[in-house]
Amino acid sequence: MGKRKMSERLGEISYSTYGRKMEIINYINVKNVIIQFENGCIVKSSYSSFIKGIIINPYDKSICKVGYLGEGIYSRVNQKAKVYATWDAMIRRCYDDKIQKKFPTYIGCSVCDEWLNFQNFAKWFEEYHYEVEYEKMSLDKDILIKGNKVYSPQTCVFAPQKINVMFVKCDKTRGKYPIGVVSIKRGKFFIAKCSNIILNKVVHLGIFKTPEQAFISYKKYKENLIKTVANMYKPYIPLNLYNSLIRYRVDITD
Repeated sequence: MGKRKMSERLGEISYSTYGRKMEIINYINVKNVIIQFENGCIVKSSYSSFIKGIIINPYDKSICKVGYLGEGIYSRVNQKAKVYATWDAMIRRCYDDKIQKKFPTYIGCSVCDEWLNFQNFAKWFEEYHYEVEYEKMSLDKDILIKGNKVYSPQTCVFAPQKINVMFVKCDKTRGKYPIGVVSIKRGKFFIAKCSNIILNKVVHLGIFKTPEQAFISYKKYKENLIKTVANMYKPYIPLNLYNSLIRYRVDITD
């Protein structure tokens, strides 16, 4: 490209798909263009992307109209891909109607303002994320604070998936009886049962005359199971997670 053409493109104006005004402040070549948004943010891109408007301003709310990348050292690609994928999934659980239709337990959940900025979440992730060998890790919002629906630095912790699944509730299929209780013989008797992640099977705890009696059996078994699992994982998990597991109480309203 000749010098005249390069100079013509310097100062050229375009608009992003989010309606933000963009200006070329340095044109090196067709694949290397420095662009400044009207709010002062500067990004590097290609001339083709500039013309098409497919350049994201760090403050564009590009994820579910609430989450944005922000300015900082953390990227959504390369070695930071896991961080970004965790952040993206967290936001979509709270604000994507399609996901909430499939997983209704996330209805009413939200992400704190601080974590809507990817840079803030990534910094927290880098400090608190850990791995347990042969385990998938889950970002949990309601083990530390039971019933919590807000993802935030104060309420979240990473937990091995085997721990996390112990607290998954099947409200959609459970029916009107307390957690861990199902009726038989048209409500004349009630079975207490609990999924045991150690044995990898559902354990039947007995047949009872009332749902309350069945629940008490479930409650005792589930709380002991959580304590057992907590002690199994104690060398590998953070202290605040361990303490929350040891103190966890199952309520009839769960």
